[in-house]
Amino acid sequence: MDFNDVMLGRNAEFASTAFSAELKMMPSTGTVIVGCVDPRVDPVNVLGLKQGEAAVIRNVGGRVNKPLLETLAVLAVVAKAAGRPDGARNLVLLQHTDCGIIGCHKHAPALLARHLGVETDALDDLAITDPYKAVALDVAALRANKELPDALIVSGLVYDVKTGRIETVVPAASLRASAT
Repeated sequence: MDFNDVMLGRNAEFASTAFSAELKMMPSTGTVIVGCVDPRVDPVNVLGLKQGEAAVIRNVGGRVNKPLLETLAVLAVVAKAAGRPDGARNLVLLQHTDCGIIGCHKHAPALLARHLGVETDALDDLAITDPYKAVALDVAALRANKELPDALIVSGLVYDVKTGRIETVVPAASLRASAT
């Protein structure tokens, strides 16, 4: 039996024991989590999420890049169409230690630079090898993006793959002070 068959069997079990047709298209908590594609760092598992609580977007390194910003823009339109005009209220960046992005930085810097939308010589400015600095830089990039709603709550977390613990690097706060 190949792994596709295993997955289909697991899906059949899920469909008969855990499926809920009542779940809404938008996450019940108004939360979007951006994380890395690394299988050791599945946000659903490491954050103990229940089905329907959060939307999860995963990319290499869990980094802010143009495709992520485009995805967030599309999600805002989907939210409006689904009757939630305020869209997501909470955006969590979840990066981690021992990330494979470090190897890409070392062995294919031009490819990584394209992925992150920067020139190759700007990669060091993005703290590729330090997830604690990287997540703080990415939150700062979100704060500078005027297309995101001011009231969006954003936070930056780092998961330690050796301990299973998460550290808050950037506490949850409004993206920008509201203009009142």
